[in-house]
Amino acid sequence: MSNQFPALFQSLQLRHKTLRNRIVFGSHTANMSEGGLPGERHRGYYEERALGGAGMIVVEPVPVHRTGVLTRGNFRHSTDEIIPHFRKITDAVHGHGAVICHQLYHVGQHGDFDNSYEPNWSPSGLPSFHDSDGSHAMSETEIEEIIESFVQAARRAKEAGFDGIELFAAYNAIIDQFWLPFNNRRDDRWGGSFDNRMRFSRTIMERIRRMAGEDFIIGLAVNMDPTSPVSQTIDQLQDIVAWHDARQLMDYVTCGTGSYFNGTGIIPNVFYADKLGVPHAEALKQVVKHAKVQCEAHVRTPENANYVVASGQADMVSIVRGQIADPHLANKAREGRPEDVRPCLSCNQMCWGRRYRDYWISCLINPSAGREFEWGGDRFTPAEKPRKVLVVGGGVAGLEAARVAAERGHQVTLAEASDKLGGQFRLAGLTPRRHQIIEYLDWFERQLTRLQVKVLLNTPLDAEDVKAMGADQVIIATGSLPDGKGFQRAMPEHDALPGIERGNVASAEDVLARIARPGKRVIVLDETANWKGAGVALTLAEAGHEVTVVTAAPAVMAEMARTNADIQLRSRLRELGVTMRTETILREWHGNGATIQPFGGPAEHIAADTLVVAATNVSEHGLGDELGAPMIGDAVAARTAAMAIYEGRKLGMAV
Repeated sequence: MSNQFPALFQSLQLRHKTLRNRIVFGSHTANMSEGGLPGERHRGYYEERALGGAGMIVVEPVPVHRTGVLTRGNFRHSTDEIIPHFRKITDAVHGHGAVICHQLYHVGQHGDFDNSYEPNWSPSGLPSFHDSDGSHAMSETEIEEIIESFVQAARRAKEAGFDGIELFAAYNAIIDQFWLPFNNRRDDRWGGSFDNRMRFSRTIMERIRRMAGEDFIIGLAVNMDPTSPVSQTIDQLQDIVAWHDARQLMDYVTCGTGSYFNGTGIIPNVFYADKLGVPHAEALKQVVKHAKVQCEAHVRTPENANYVVASGQADMVSIVRGQIADPHLANKAREGRPEDVRPCLSCNQMCWGRRYRDYWISCLINPSAGREFEWGGDRFTPAEKPRKVLVVGGGVAGLEAARVAAERGHQVTLAEASDKLGGQFRLAGLTPRRHQIIEYLDWFERQLTRLQVKVLLNTPLDAEDVKAMGADQVIIATGSLPDGKGFQRAMPEHDALPGIERGNVASAEDVLARIARPGKRVIVLDETANWKGAGVALTLAEAGHEVTVVTAAPAVMAEMARTNADIQLRSRLRELGVTMRTETILREWHGNGATIQPFGGPAEHIAADTLVVAATNVSEHGLGDELGAPMIGDAVAARTAAMAIYEGRKLGMAV
C-alpha cells in the first residue's frame, strides 16, 4: 500500500464493524429494481464498488411505507419478499471486505402519487415541493404506523445481511419534517417544543435498537441548505445532532447539501465549489461525543478526501459520483495511483439526469455503470488473438475505443486530424465552469501513454491512407461538423435559415475554438437548448459581448434541466446582462441583425453584429462509408458525448 493518503486508509471502528478505510460509497437512488426487487444489475453495481476498495457501502433507500414511494425503481415496501434478493447483494459485498448498510426513507409531504397511488403523509399536511399536490396530516395512529414501518424495514435489512441502516432525515423528508417548525405545526406530543419535535426520530431509533440488538449500525443522514430560510441553520442542526448523540441513538451522522426547497444543491453541479459539504461536517464534528461524522457533497478526489480526514473535519468521506465514474477509485488511491482515477465531471447528465427521468442511473464517462453484470466495471477480458487496430478520430468515441482495445491487449494506433485530442468535447471543456472535461481528456492521454497506444496528431487520413497502414481492424470515429445552415426545428419548411448567406455568421464551435471573432453585439441562435448554446452564450458574455439568446425552447438550457445546472446557468447569464428570448423563432438573418418572432406574437427586429449558431451537427461518415468500416459516435449521427463514449466502450470490447 502507498503512503500517499495515510489518513484516508486508516481503519475505523464503527460500532461492531471495522471499516478498512474512510471511503464510503454513500446512499443514492440507483433506481435499478426489477419489479421492486434488486436483481443482477443492482448486485453488480454495488459489488463492483466493494471490489474497487470502498470501506463501506450504503445501499439506496427502501421506502418504508406505501405512502413513501418516490421513484419507479424503488424497492417493494412492507414485504419480506425483498430479503433473499438483498441477501445476494450483502453476501457479494461482504465477500470483497466492505461493510454494507441500507438507507430507509419516507419523504413525507413530497411523495409521488404517480408511483405510489397513495396520498403523501406528513406531520402537518403541507404541500409537496415536487409537484402541486397537497399532503395528509397524520393522526397519532398513523404516526405510530410509520414508526413501526421504519422498525420493520430495519428488521428486513438485518435479516438480509446488512450491517446496519441509515435513517434518511435529509432534504426535508418525513423525519426532518418533524424537526422543523416550518413543517411541524402540530400541537400534540409530536410537535411544539424541541423535545416533542425530536420524539419521532428518537422513537424510531430506540425501537430499532431494541429490535436489532447491539451489533447493528444506526446511521443518520441530515442536510444543510443555507439558501432556504425555512431550513435549519447550522446552529440548529448542531443542536439536533447533539441531542441525538447525547442519547447515543446513532453510530454515525452524514451531512449532505441542498434540500427539496432548492434541489440544485443536493447533487452539486459544476457551478458549485469542491468540498461543498466540508464546513457542515466540521460543525457537526464539534458537537458529537459518540457518533462518527461523515462528510459528503462534492468531495470528488482522494486528495480532497484525505485532507478532510487528516484535518479532523470528518471521520469518513462519502464519494458517490466519483465512484460511479471510477468504481476502483479507492484501490487506485490506496496503491498510490490517483492519476489513474477517472475524474468525475460533476455533469449529472447520466447519473442524476437519468434518475430525474426515472430510469436506472449510469455515467457519461463510465458507461459500465449499471452494466457491471454484463460488462464488468472497467475490467476487460484479454483478446484471444491480439490484432493491429487503427482508430481514425480522436474525439471521446475514438479515445474510448482505443483505450479499451489496448486494455484488451491489441496493438492500437489512433490518428487525429487536428493538433489536439478530444474533438467536440474539448471545445465544451473551454466553456466557463467546465474545466473538469479537460481533466478527463488529460486522463485519457495518460491512459493511452500507459497502454502504449501510438497517437498520431495532425494526421488526416483518406481511404487509401487507411488501407496503406495495414490494420487488422479499422474503427471510424471521425465525428461531426456544423452544417452552416442554421436549421430550426420550429421552421422545418426551411432547410436553412433565411438570410444566412449574408455573412457575419459563425458556429458555436468556431467561437469556442477562437477561429471566429464575433462583434460586440451577438445573437446566439440556440437550437439545441443544451450546453452548446448556453455555454457559448456564457463564454461570450463573460468576455464582454452584448448577448441575446434566441431559442424555441421554453428556457435556455431546457434540455439540461435534468442536470440541475440550468437554473444557475440562467442566473449567471442574467447577472451578465444576457437577454434570453425563449419560445421564439429566428425568422431571418439580415447580416446586421435578425427578425425574430415569439410564438403567438408579432415579429420584431434585433440589431446585431454577429450571429452565432448552436445547432445539431452533421456526421462526418464519408470515410466509414467508403471503407465499410464500423463507425462510432458522431460519425454515425451527431449526438451527445454519453452516446459516443458508450459506443466507444462497446466496440472496444468487441474487437
